[in-house]
Amino acid sequence: MTVLDDLQSRAAAHPATIALSEGHDPRVVAAAIAAADARIASVILVGTDAVVRAELTAQGAVPSERLRIEDPDRSTLRDAVSEAFYQRRKHKGMTPDEAATAARDPLVFAATLVHLGHADGTVGGAVATTSDTVRAALQVIGKAPDADLVSSFFLMVLPQDHASGRAAMIFSDSGLVIDPSAPELAAIAAQSAASCTALLGETPKVAMLSFSTKGSAAHPNVTRVTDAAALLRERHPEIASDGELQFDAAFVPEVGQTKAKGSEVAGQANVMIFPNLDAGNIGYKIAQRVGGCTAIGPVLQGLAKPANDLSRGCTTEDVVNMIAVTVLQAAAQPTGAT
Repeated sequence: MTVLDDLQSRAAAHPATIALSEGHDPRVVAAAIAAADARIASVILVGTDAVVRAELTAQGAVPSERLRIEDPDRSTLRDAVSEAFYQRRKHKGMTPDEAATAARDPLVFAATLVHLGHADGTVGGAVATTSDTVRAALQVIGKAPDADLVSSFFLMVLPQDHASGRAAMIFSDSGLVIDPSAPELAAIAAQSAASCTALLGETPKVAMLSFSTKGSAAHPNVTRVTDAAALLRERHPEIASDGELQFDAAFVPEVGQTKAKGSEVAGQANVMIFPNLDAGNIGYKIAQRVGGCTAIGPVLQGLAKPANDLSRGCTTEDVVNMIAVTVLQAAAQPTGAT
């Protein structure tokens, strides 16, 4: 079984409802049908009823118990969604009328379904920009009470039978936090370790990445990473972690033993924490385009409930995989999380 097969299989074992904010998009509709048929999730397609229904018909499907439509203009939940959004934004000066108008936006409507408990998570971004998708999640769902920040990661699935013996890794933050401080890097690392456990079912081994390994270079940027590594060890001694490490020292056992002898993480890391968004974004794209990895994300972490972004170039398979990721995130939520 491949990593993605396992991901979908484990998601199917945790019944959940996922709201898709772009229910008119053919890729999203195809993914919703596939996810519902495979029992990965029950799906809510958010969008204009006639448009979504026509796309379902074009793809040989009809609404069902596991595949339903919610039209922000006609839904029986419209008033509840508007009121909930007003309550979330009134401190910013939003009026009830403004909230009612804003709640018709499918991104806001889908996120509010999650906030109200009508869905366990939401996925968007096949059409909308990352900034719009993340903004709706932050405004409506909000940061988890125990989270220092909201960050992101990519689940990087390596080509089958990769020479390294690895099947998948977490790359973070590769999509959201531009220039994290040492405390923020430590928080991102802790969140990513939890994501590794939830999605891959593996014990996380966290590498705090730099252009230096164990003092091979001196620079304020290196100090920030070593400070973050120290904070992570102090706050989460249960997480296997090390840093600062260059990528080869984190990934290749022989190099790890040479550059960081005795480290339980060097050469074995499955969670790679990049020092900033430049490095993280460039790194995941190189792994994807040159290394042949499948990149799923950006997956958001640190929210009160799951909400995730898609690439606007995503395929149907990408959307199905993100639905599965969101289901597993919902399954990992603490009982009673709000």
